[in-house]
Amino acid sequence: MLEGAKSMGAGAATIASAGAAVGIGNVFSSLIHSVARNPSLAKQLFGYAILGFALTEAIASFAPMMAFLISFVFRSKKEG
Repeated sequence: MLEGAKSMGAGAATIASAGAAVGIGNVFSSLIHSVARNPSLAKQLFGYAILGFALTEAIASFAPMMAFLISFVFRSKKEG
């Protein structure tokens, strides 16, 4: 039963990748809209967009890390 719960937990942890993809899409969508409104600020806005991308991608990298921790590090005690 514990192995099944670990598999469900690891699967749930990887769902965060979908949220990160939506976040990255929002960052670059906002960049395009902002540059369309004020092209003179394109360089500064691009820097902010890269920062937003990096922070969103960092959250996305935590999801597989947690899935691997759940799957491989937290082992159940074998009776023997």
